[in-house]
Order: sequence, then structure tokens, then C-alpha cells
Amino acid sequence: MRTEAATFQGADGQTLSAELDLPLGTPRAVALFAHCFSCGKDLRSIRRLTARLTDRGIAVARFDFTGLGRSEGDFADTNFTTNVGDLVAAADWLRQTFVAPSLLVGHSFGGAAVLAAAPRIPEVKAVATIGAPADPAHVTHLFDASIDEIEADGHATVSIGGRPFTISKQFIDDVAAAELNPVLQELTIPTLIMHSPTDTVVGIENADLLFAATAHPKSFVALDGADHLLSDAEHADHAAEVLAAWVDPLLPARPEPSDDVLVPAAEGEVVVAERGTGTFAQIVRVAERHAMLADEPIGIGDDTGPAPYDFLLAALGTCTSMTVRMYADRKGWPLEDIAVRLSHSKIHAEDCAACETEKGKIDQIEKEIVLVGDLDDEQRQRLLEIADRCPVHRTLHNEIHVTTELVSE
Repeated sequence: MRTEAATFQGADGQTLSAELDLPLGTPRAVALFAHCFSCGKDLRSIRRLTARLTDRGIAVARFDFTGLGRSEGDFADTNFTTNVGDLVAAADWLRQTFVAPSLLVGHSFGGAAVLAAAPRIPEVKAVATIGAPADPAHVTHLFDASIDEIEADGHATVSIGGRPFTISKQFIDDVAAAELNPVLQELTIPTLIMHSPTDTVVGIENADLLFAATAHPKSFVALDGADHLLSDAEHADHAAEVLAAWVDPLLPARPEPSDDVLVPAAEGEVVVAERGTGTFAQIVRVAERHAMLADEPIGIGDDTGPAPYDFLLAALGTCTSMTVRMYADRKGWPLEDIAVRLSHSKIHAEDCAACETEKGKIDQIEKEIVLVGDLDDEQRQRLLEIADRCPVHRTLHNEIHVTTELVSE
């Protein structure tokens, strides 16, 4: 599993902090996770759950709700409605930059939020909750002693899990008005309700109410002996295994890659064909002896191989290194090793003093060469000149004529 950090715009415009946990290879689906009230995306038990899902080829997106963790905004301005809005915004972000979520998973208050958000995310095929309340207003028991102060003054600072949070009257009003039952009765996708009979924060009666209100297909699993936060690694692992096994048949199987191509590559030819996995994954055949993968990076493709411009830089870099080596060996110079670092970018033509083009943007390739060996300054300078004489370098500088035609398989 590898993790990529990201940000996206929440429902009210704040920048929210997210992480995308990716499995090896092409993900078969994406899960979107919602954390508990006043928690965050980095809770240890959630990382265990993520690992089990990625083991099964499912990518997992986690984010901090507005005003929590590394996300912008004021927690005092948030409520159940804004949490649901942030979930929908997260799904929109995934849809635009990666793949829309097929699975929603929510813990505690986040569990109630994913149930409410599910009908607003059309791609969702399943939803699961862990220790979720049947009524969003249940969360107010965490600060019962401050309810009168909040009602009188409009807000109060309360301690939750040993940390201070400002709770405003609008939060209490919002959760009081929130109703899950109408949503649950219309929810037709598979639903998994997991709850511990010994949960002292959100009692097991909440699971009974959720299960009774939810339409089929639905499942219930008792997390015997677990506390609300799944603090024990054994309980967290069990919940993760149950979730992974339950959702496995509900999501598409991981596509089997194909390294075959439509037409064979003859000697001196390169053939590129779709690989059959992800959106842009390609198989590159060089003659009959070599095969390579190509793709676009995460956000556009699935990053299963280098991108097209990576191959361009690789062609220039390998040609440069080979040409320098060939010249140094012919001269008998003590060149021990060569390394070429390249990067590609687009720059404004007016920023390039050596370019003939005066308007618009041009491609710029930066090439750095490391020469290892007991070479004098004159030899190093000559090898630098030779580096720009490699065939691929010359091709890029010369006029290039490309013909394209349709042919049968």
C-alpha cells in the first residue's frame, strides 16, 4: 500500500485535507471513509481497516471534516448537514480526479453521515457503518452538562476525549432536525451495520434501530468485546476483515491485465496497445523481445507505468548516456560512470532567450549530466558537447515528419 496526500474543496469552500491509500496495481474500486465525531482521518483503527481493503485491491480515501485535523474551517460552524455535504464534495473530488467511490464506510457520527450521503452519490454500491448512532442527535450526550449554557449563550467550550471543542446552538438545532429513517427506508443498496454489544459511547440499541429501519439487503455483525474506537488491535483487525469479506463480492473483480497486442511487433517496430486495466494503461511491445507498461499518473490514469513524456525523456537520456560512453571509450578516457537527469515542462516563449518562437508556450527539457572519473576540464567539456550530439537529441531539434493512417488488424 502507498499513500498519497491531497486536498479538495469542501461543501462550504474550505480546503480539506485528504489521503488516498492505494493498493498495488490497478484499484478495482474506491472506498470513501468518514471518521467519528471530533476524530480525524488518521485514527489507528482506521488505518488497519484501510490496509485490509487495499489488500483486496480497493483504494481508500480518508479526509478530515471541516475544522478538524489538517482541514480548514471552524469546527464551531459545522454540524451534521455540513459533514454530509463534505462527504458529497469528497465524492465529487474523487469522481473528477480519480474514480468515484463505490463503497462508503463511516465510524460513529461518520456512520450516520455516510447513510445520509449515500443517496446523493449515484456510484455507491454499498455502505457500511461501525458503531453508528440511529439518530444524529445522540452525539449531544457527550456534552449534556453544557446544553443549557449553549442554549443560553449560543455556544460553549466542551471537552471531548480530553480536547476542547466549541459547540454552537446551530449544531444542536441541526442534529435535532436530522432524520435518518426516511433515508434508510429508501436505501436499496447493500448495507452492513457493525456494532459492539459492549459499546458504552453509542449503545447497541442504536444498531437494533438502524437495522430495523434499513431496507434489504442488509447485514448485521456484532463486534464482541470491542470498545467504541476499536482501540484493541485485535478488534480493529476483526472489523476490517469482516468489512473486506462482506464487500468483496459486491465490487467488480480486479481486471486481469493482458500483455497481448492487436498486431505483432516486427523487428525494428514498436507497437502500443491498451492493456485492458484502468483507463489509460498501455502495453508497449518493442520487436518480439521487450514489453513495457505505460500509463498516466494518478488523477488522470492509474500510474501503472511511465507516462508518455517519461518515455520521451527516457529515450533522450539513454541515447545521451550511450553516446557519451561510446565517445569516451573510443578516446580511451577514464570515464567510470554516467548519470543523466531530465525533466520536461512548458514555458512561455518570451522567457527563452535562445528560442526562435516569440509567442505562446514551448516545450523545455532540462538535462543534467554527472560524469564520474579522473577526467580533466577539457575532457569534461568535450563530453558535454558530445552529449548534445546523440541521435535522439538531433531528432528532437530537426524537422520531424509523422504520417498516420488506419490499417486493419
